[in-house]
Amino acid sequence: MLVMADEWRNFLARIGRDENALDSELFDNPSDILELRFWASYRGQTLARTGKSYLLKLFSGCSTGVYALKDLHSTLSETLFAFNESIVTNYSCNSEATDYKNIVRGMMYYRKALMLQSYLERITSGDVEATVCGNDATDTQGFELSPEARAQADLKFTYVITCQIYGKQKEEQKPEAADIALLMQRNEALRVAFIDEIEALKDGIGHKEFYSKLVKADINGKDKEIYSIKLPGNPKLGEGKPENQNHAIIFTRGSAVQTIDMNQDNYFEEALKMRNLLEEFYLDHGLRPPTILGVREHVFTGSVSSLALFMSNQETSFVTLGQRVLAKPLKVRMHYGHPDVFDRVFHITRGGISKASRVINISEDIYAGFNSTLRQGNVTHHEYIQVGKGRDVGLNQIAVFEGKVAGGNGEQVLSRDIYRLGQLFDFFRMLSFYFTTVGYYFCTMLTVLTVYIFLYGKTYLALSGVGETIQERANILENTALSAALNTQFLFQIGIFTAVPMVLGFILEQGFLRAVVSFITMQLQLCSVFFTFSLGTKTHYFGRTILHGGARYQATGRGFVVRHIKFSENYRLYSRSHFVKGLEVVLLLVVYLAYGYNEGGAISYILLSVSSWFMALSWLFAPYLFNPSGFEWQKTVEDFTDWTNWLLYRGGIGVKGEESWEAWWDEELVFILLLIRCICQMTSLLQLYHSGFAFARQ
Repeated sequence: MLVMADEWRNFLARIGRDENALDSELFDNPSDILELRFWASYRGQTLARTGKSYLLKLFSGCSTGVYALKDLHSTLSETLFAFNESIVTNYSCNSEATDYKNIVRGMMYYRKALMLQSYLERITSGDVEATVCGNDATDTQGFELSPEARAQADLKFTYVITCQIYGKQKEEQKPEAADIALLMQRNEALRVAFIDEIEALKDGIGHKEFYSKLVKADINGKDKEIYSIKLPGNPKLGEGKPENQNHAIIFTRGSAVQTIDMNQDNYFEEALKMRNLLEEFYLDHGLRPPTILGVREHVFTGSVSSLALFMSNQETSFVTLGQRVLAKPLKVRMHYGHPDVFDRVFHITRGGISKASRVINISEDIYAGFNSTLRQGNVTHHEYIQVGKGRDVGLNQIAVFEGKVAGGNGEQVLSRDIYRLGQLFDFFRMLSFYFTTVGYYFCTMLTVLTVYIFLYGKTYLALSGVGETIQERANILENTALSAALNTQFLFQIGIFTAVPMVLGFILEQGFLRAVVSFITMQLQLCSVFFTFSLGTKTHYFGRTILHGGARYQATGRGFVVRHIKFSENYRLYSRSHFVKGLEVVLLLVVYLAYGYNEGGAISYILLSVSSWFMALSWLFAPYLFNPSGFEWQKTVEDFTDWTNWLLYRGGIGVKGEESWEAWWDEELVFILLLIRCICQMTSLLQLYHSGFAFARQ
């Protein structure tokens, strides 16, 4: 309410309620409660908000789309399912409740735009019957009631939600299933694809049969089965999200497909441009026609918090300035996530739009770009059209997301796709591709490793006692190169330079003066601390994946508001990635301060170590600086109590890491034990090889 106070007042005025009334008086009937739920859902990163604009889009003959859904129940339960099920059931069973006005808001803007465009074209072509109820030909208010416009939109446009667990939710009568059914009733072109599990008997032995099904809502509000395809087995063999897309791609029609995430939004004025975008498939974009049309994104979560603003600005610079350069002139733009538009025929005959192999394809989006490029496709980028995009708003959500992306890039280093692209590209295009994909994370890791090597070298010179002697000899021999190496000074923290593209984007879009003001404002909001902390996140997860492997999908939640994070939760998430490394850097700096030699005294030490101190302190204290109510005394007492309970709780079978320190420690050792096991296996193989070689010589 506080974030969107003006919209809340407008909502209360629309339903005829006094904003000073009690909560029990504001919503005392089911229809108002349902409107409240939709109002809240339209302002979060939910399926309902995506459905308001376009749940999943499929343009039959124009463009088609598949919406890949992951953890639907956990995300929607925070928003759309905030109240009891009976209200939804009563409303969905009331045919009069779903009148035309309610349908309009639930429809996708693409369908509405197609209806308007069809209506206007019929009017301009002299079709008098296109007008509705005798309205003037220049009046477009009645286009939604035109049967011809609606029929034309249905021919060009349909949309599918792919929710694997919808059948299970419906069988268990969960409120999630009831609300998805409500969305289908409010969106007549909506389809839901899901996996249905049926218990069957074969030769007297029970077994499960799996069916891929597509349903819609009939005139009575019940699910009507359109297709039911028996599958040879459980389709979920790899990563859940790409498997979800793959099972639903067969239900798409048309020549183009657009995939949309559940945390996205759209705008009516942008929907009117879709026909222009689809014409790009027939324009000249070089030697080959385009196979993926890149679309920019508008991040709408920047006003929630300072962290959300940092992520919003960073993402905006990447989806505009960054992808623009990647597409032209570098020609190395890939598919970095939705809402790119695919040439459906091209991709469905070349392996589809998703790769779902477990672990290696944790970042499934970019492999669509790899496949398209390897198969002589062409990826373009277009900025005259955009869609809304919600980003993570809390530090923990951001860290989990960046960790997932960094781990995915670590797996890409090990993939055959990267190897093949590196072999086939020319030298300059290969370098461009490297530094815009895995090379960025590799250089980030080298940046942090450089700090470690530098500090360990200085500490060695300090503890060995030879630092002063070497400096004196360098002065006597006038060896300026050696003196410069011994007195290296870091004036800037390299992690801060990750914000340079964002600043350049500010200058291009806002002008130099406003860009400077925005940059100073962000510095006052401690954006340098955030980006330095992010440097540690990317380094840890990328390096761990390279060393140990085992990257996995991590759901970030994408909740409404930022909440206070308990100390134990912060410790579990950042212990290995930031706290241990930060303390190690602090220890090295203290040892060098106590025993090291600086020719310039204190000023030389400050210039030499200020960036390292900044990095270490950012890693140690950023989770608490950006934690809401982090310095409130009552919260501190509660965090300490929770921390002690977590430390003292005994682990065991079935105990999770969130409940016990012992269980969490065992989980953290999995990667190390895996590495030790691999080393032991390699040692055994080498011993067998040498034993066999020695036996053969005898």
